[in-house]
Amino acid sequence: MTRRLFSIVPTVLGVSVLVFAFLHAVPGDPVEIMLGESASARDVEGLRRTLGLDRPLALQLATYFGRLAHGDLGVSIAFRAPVATVIRERLPATLALAAVALLFAVGTAVPLGVAAALRPRSFVDRAARLVSLAGVAIPSFVSGPLLVLVFAIGLGWLPVSGNDGPAHVILPAATLALGMSGLLVRLTRSAMLDTLSADHLRTARAKGASAARVTIVHALRVALPPVVTVVGLQAGALLAGAIVTETIFAWPGVGRLVVQAIGARDYPLVQGCVLTLGLVYVGVNLFTDFVLTLLDPRLRDDV
Repeated sequence: MTRRLFSIVPTVLGVSVLVFAFLHAVPGDPVEIMLGESASARDVEGLRRTLGLDRPLALQLATYFGRLAHGDLGVSIAFRAPVATVIRERLPATLALAAVALLFAVGTAVPLGVAAALRPRSFVDRAARLVSLAGVAIPSFVSGPLLVLVFAIGLGWLPVSGNDGPAHVILPAATLALGMSGLLVRLTRSAMLDTLSADHLRTARAKGASAARVTIVHALRVALPPVVTVVGLQAGALLAGAIVTETIFAWPGVGRLVVQAIGARDYPLVQGCVLTLGLVYVGVNLFTDFVLTLLDPRLRDDV
């Protein structure tokens, strides 16, 4: 765990450098976007000098890291406000969406995967494999509009977009959870099938343990570590997928903010958003490592 904590710093620095380089490689001038095509050359150069965009890239990067060392993410070009403030207003919505999607995915995929493993080649097993295939094969930019057509426009059960109440989170969270559910169903089924044939389960059954205890206490606990590992990795995918999903459902989170910032060539805001999402991703992975050590103490020396 200590080694993982020390790895955060180079990870964050590497992500920051890559984002900085990619942003400046994208065509488009944020100053011209802000002032419009009718702005004079004098106004353009003046604003570029004020924002520090007239300096060499190496100096801009050094200035960015100097501010970052003091906890300053800079000022948003588009919002004319501190980047930290803009992100702080949007981050709770993204975290709430990811949490609900994670709850949907784990709450449906793990029981379905266990049920499929307990009854191989049954109707439940075939249904689980169909759900898994659909979840992996259908991208969020397709599943999202399909869910809107069925549940919002067709049936009228759920709102289409926005964040005005608990009902608004269901469709975007289900869109995010679909791909993760497909992967988790397949992984849980496979891990349970391997575990159910283990010797210690036959011993537990011979000692008179109930079927529920054998499945939950003995089998599922052994099968959980690879599932937990994938859940931790997929949590980062949820944050990446939130960029598309939040745009589809007009969800006021960091993902939609990234799209807006890229469109405005708002360098400080894009860097701040990606850095924030990267830190959340690293934090989730550290928490996953901690949970794995609780499930399997033998991993403590490796984490």
